[in-house]
Amino acid sequence: MMVLFVLCPLQTLAEKIITPATLAGGSIVSVSEAKELLGKAQFYDMRKVINFGKGHVPGAVSIPLNSKSEKTENFDVAKDELDMTKFPQDKKSNLVFYSDGPYGWKSYKASVIAIKNGYSNVKWMRDGFESWTKAG
Repeated sequence: MMVLFVLCPLQTLAEKIITPATLAGGSIVSVSEAKELLGKAQFYDMRKVINFGKGHVPGAVSIPLNSKSEKTENFDVAKDELDMTKFPQDKKSNLVFYSDGPYGWKSYKASVIAIKNGYSNVKWMRDGFESWTKAG
């Protein structure tokens, strides 16, 4: 009998935690719904600057979230850093956040932070930029 052990770095396992399927106080939009919001909402790309440079939603603003909290629905907002100076002053503005799809915690966390700071029209493109690209 042969036993095969597969070693997997802990960091890789931690990165594969799927994001919540709901967004309290906001809404999840599909790629097609997000495309309908082009020109009607401000898009925020939460990925690393290098990834933003490789491609992004037209008109999106790059705001990489410095995430130090756990990848959990009830994360500690105080542990994460988000440059909110790039957000509009009008708290009723349409905001769309995205990152790396269902495993992209940065966009989920940014959406939650925006909601907790009083923004009332927060949308989260949970499927992320890869799905946006695949959809053409």
